[in-house]
Amino acid sequence: MAKILLRQGDITQIKTDAIVNAANVRLRGGGGVDGAIHRAAGPELNEACQKLGGCPTGAAKTTPGFNLPAKYIIHTPGPIWRGGTKNEAKLLASCYANCLKQAAAHGCRTIAFPAISTGIYGFPLEKACQIALECVQKSELVSEVVFVCYDRRTYQVYQELLHQK
Repeated sequence: MAKILLRQGDITQIKTDAIVNAANVRLRGGGGVDGAIHRAAGPELNEACQKLGGCPTGAAKTTPGFNLPAKYIIHTPGPIWRGGTKNEAKLLASCYANCLKQAAAHGCRTIAFPAISTGIYGFPLEKACQIALECVQKSELVSEVVFVCYDRRTYQVYQELLHQK
């Protein structure tokens, strides 16, 4: 079972083998985490992403980390929340599972995740954090998972859920 750590801050500053980008399906830098990662990694990231030809919701694709401390960036488009009736929970779980598989395929032992889909995509925070924890807690593909929380509220939700275990 992977060791789970919580950090509040900027995922682009985290030194792990891989960081996860909450991407859009076209893999073009957007807002939020995606925009921050694209800005910090440099213009080579956009070029690399365009060669990947997009990525379906719930899937994951990997690029080098370029100017980031992480060796790899694993891109995964999370689901847009539509009330919970469009397989959003299953798609979000697929994001985490596929990112862990990509990490293992690239020899990564440590990975950092943002709170996928909880920003502009509107996934309810508590539900999203619960799904994320359930997915990584049963995985043995990596040795360490860092949940990087951009804000205090996200950090608190993860902390509360971890203490319930």
